[in-house]
Formats: sequence, structure tokens, C-alpha cells
Amino acid sequence: MTAKCETEYFDGILAINLYGDIDHHNAKQLREEIDDNIFLYRAKTVILDLSKIDFMDSSGLGLILGRYAKVTELGSTLIITNPNQGVEKILKLAGTQKLIKIKYTERTGA
Repeated sequence: MTAKCETEYFDGILAINLYGDIDHHNAKQLREEIDDNIFLYRAKTVILDLSKIDFMDSSGLGLILGRYAKVTELGSTLIITNPNQGVEKILKLAGTQKLIKIKYTERTGA
């Protein structure tokens, strides 16, 4: 499945909802789309909602860490929400939670 993103901006918050798979085939296109929105809105908080990501490899990890660097450079905060268990495992193995807050808003029993 190809990846796509949809964005919403409200009151200083840019919510980026990602869908599908993040791999080396589509990471560049996603990165460009996300960066365009980050620079357009210059939100105080950027939320990457990963609840609809089915698969993510190291390209996805690179995409997330690169967006963290961009957002931080602009003086904003990046938050990841609702990664599934597979994505969460990749994020935790890489130590991502030491840099980026991970929130769960939809999962029960977490």
C-alpha cells in the first residue's frame, strides 16, 4: 500500500495523519509533503499520527527523526501519536521516545 498524509491546522497545532506503509519507495514524497506543511504553518506543535501506518522500516524512522530536527529548528515541538505495536517497537529500539513524546489516545489498556 502506498503512503499518504493528510494535514489539519488549528490554533497553533499542525496534525499530520499518515496512512499506509512508510518505506524507501515513498519516504521521499512523504518527507517533502510534510516539510511543505511544517514550513507553511510554522505551528507551535506538530503531531504525527501513526495510527493508520501498517508498516514502517528504517526509512520511516529516518523520516520521523528528520522531521524532529526540522520542527526543533523552528522552535516547535513534535509529538507522535498512536503507533501500532510494530511501529512502536521500531521507535523504542531506536530510542526515539528519549527525543520525541509518544502519546496514545486511541489504544485501550496501554
